[in-house]
Amino acid sequence: MSTLEREKPVDMRRCGEADQPLGVVDIGSNSVRLVVYEAAKRSPAPLYNEKVLCGLGRHVATTGHLGAEAMECALRALRRFCVIGEMLGVGAFQVIATAAAREAEDGPDFIARAEAICGQPIRVLTGEEEATLAATGIIASFFAADGLAGDLGGGSLELTHIRSGAIGEGVTLPLGGLRLLDEADGDIERAARIVADHMAMVPWLDACKGRRFYAIGGTWRALAWLHMEKRDYPLRVIHGYHMGADAALSFCEKILKAKHVHDLDGIMEISKPRRPILPYGALVLREIIRRAAPSQVVVSAAGVREGLLYTMLSEEEQARDPLLAFAEDLATLRSRSPEHARELIAWTDALFGAPGPEETAGERRLRHAACLLSDTGWRTHPDYRGEESLNTIAHAALASIDHPGRAFLALTLYYRHTGRVKGGSSTRLKRLLDKPMLKRARILGAAIRAGHMLSVGTPGVILRTRLSYEGKSRLVLTIPEALAVLDGDRLRKRLKALAEELDRTAEIRIAPDASHP
Repeated sequence: MSTLEREKPVDMRRCGEADQPLGVVDIGSNSVRLVVYEAAKRSPAPLYNEKVLCGLGRHVATTGHLGAEAMECALRALRRFCVIGEMLGVGAFQVIATAAAREAEDGPDFIARAEAICGQPIRVLTGEEEATLAATGIIASFFAADGLAGDLGGGSLELTHIRSGAIGEGVTLPLGGLRLLDEADGDIERAARIVADHMAMVPWLDACKGRRFYAIGGTWRALAWLHMEKRDYPLRVIHGYHMGADAALSFCEKILKAKHVHDLDGIMEISKPRRPILPYGALVLREIIRRAAPSQVVVSAAGVREGLLYTMLSEEEQARDPLLAFAEDLATLRSRSPEHARELIAWTDALFGAPGPEETAGERRLRHAACLLSDTGWRTHPDYRGEESLNTIAHAALASIDHPGRAFLALTLYYRHTGRVKGGSSTRLKRLLDKPMLKRARILGAAIRAGHMLSVGTPGVILRTRLSYEGKSRLVLTIPEALAVLDGDRLRKRLKALAEELDRTAEIRIAPDASHP
């Protein structure tokens, strides 16, 4: 009998193979969310993502109860999520609950009913566990994470100090958006006093001065979305979006001074249940900026769920760079030859180092990612490969990369397909790069373009050739005699374009001793 027909609860504990989909259900104070990941790996793509705003924590502060209507909403969502999980072939489920369920008097009764539906125990996180997992999600999703992580839910705020990728002090405060709305009875000034009093009890916030604040949670993502709309921002990706601390503080003040939340620009893009909470999210963010004095506010789409997934990985998988893991996976799925993509990394090594342009460790990993992704758009019509690759990579589910890094990868692949054609989506994305980074994207794009013309995307060719600098004025491509027939007008044209980006002239040499660099 199918899941849709039977009456008994679905067993969400089924242990599947490592490459089976894995689901996480997060029963939060404001929303109940299901995320199904393709597998438990370093940079998994979400197969399915759905949330239901139930408001479990809406009246916990004043009544001590979740409320019958909110509980029924959450239980209905869980029944739906059970069926979706089985439809998607989820091999294992993790079900967690946070502040509202652990604090409400009727929380245990609700959890018992939820467990009957899910067919498994539900892990009710302590405040400390919630803070640790949220910070772990930041470490898993940002390159060289360092600063203060803040997870604003409906019932609580978790603050955790991250020092160079390691978790430090942490605290849970009763400052969730729904809780503030309830406790202050809609009085924003009263809510401000509550926030200030609780924040004053965290003595280590000044240790985060001048570093990043990582903002986690749907309310802060909604605020960031409004800020993006205000700026006419060229990239529609929330993860990694950053604001200078002064700009974020000014925007919070604007939110708080608005006569009505519905007067804000872009508010129609925010779900109706979320809108009343926005001023309270702005209130908490304002107080954090005032007390912690971060250099910038960085918005995260990752948090407790991603932290939980990270803890389930082997040490070997945890150690992988998530950006390069994603690029490797996409190259395997969509490239004509993933091996050739890896050869491009070694082939372009010769360009980046004296006497050519130097590169930092961060720039090197971006180059490696670009090489891995360089042929993922080959199935698109040749006339549109540039635009298609640009849009795909700019908006891909990349982790551990900032927005300038996204723009760099997208523009590099655009130049790889089009040369230096102007216009289209590339014009807007250029706003995210400074001149040196844009120049580097053009150089790398031209190099990959020449490499693909030389090898026609097949492995075992380009590493038999060698790129080298000769003095300060010449770029030389040496080809062995056995491959001399590959020399031609189109290859020379592309090598010339690369040399011009490097402010050099190009030369192709045929030599018997150029079998391998």
